[in-house]
Amino acid sequence: MTTEAQGLMQAAAEVARKSGDVALEFFRKGVTVDIKKDGTPVTVADRTAEKTARDWIEAHFPQDGILGEEFGETRPGARRRWILDPIDGTKTFIRGVPLWGTLVAVAEGERILCGAAYFPPVGELLVAAPGGGCFWNDKPTRVSELADLSQAVALCTDERFQVHPDRGERWRTLTGRSAIARTWGDCYGYLLVATGRAEVMVDEVMSPWDAAALQPIIEEAGGVFTDWTGARTAFGGSAIATNAALASQVRELLGAVSPAKAPRP
Repeated sequence: MTTEAQGLMQAAAEVARKSGDVALEFFRKGVTVDIKKDGTPVTVADRTAEKTARDWIEAHFPQDGILGEEFGETRPGARRRWILDPIDGTKTFIRGVPLWGTLVAVAEGERILCGAAYFPPVGELLVAAPGGGCFWNDKPTRVSELADLSQAVALCTDERFQVHPDRGERWRTLTGRSAIARTWGDCYGYLLVATGRAEVMVDEVMSPWDAAALQPIIEEAGGVFTDWTGARTAFGGSAIATNAALASQVRELLGAVSPAKAPRP
């Protein structure tokens, strides 16, 4: 890993910590909830945390672009951009459940250079870069080696699958063959896969700021990250993350292309 890549990893981790800790100051404080045009909730915590991240990036990387969930895109023509989700799991945050996180990625085009995921209420941080490994609270982490689906833990954010009901049917087939199925997913589910505490995490709908940080985290932990067609991308609008041992079987059950056919860098 180059010195530049290592520096970006450290920077992404710092931004995630700073903005995540700001969001934590509002947690369980009864913040007002607004509804955005797309029907999703937002609070002062989301906006303040993203502003904190943007201010830091502007001070340290003023030539870079920024794409954030709450304030859109800055310098869209920049060679490199930061992709921010100040609170991934705002609905969870609003309910006072601690399974939410702050996501930060750095990318050139659709090539993710590094990603960080910080979970302030539970004190867990993941950071990764291609070729640099994945670190969980500063220690290397790996996905599980479990190869028997009947013993696996499968996770998703919302099991209703309202946008793609056919995916919901496939999800239920998968969970019918697994040992445990759980929700309250969001980015916390990907943390569990990356650290070997679960084997499968899926989302039927994902925005770039939801997925960009998670792709290098899962891959550098030894797992497989694709969209629901099996393409190796954080920009496909959906996500399937698994350990390597169950990658093909899970994607076959979910109707995704085998990861062996997915594009590689």
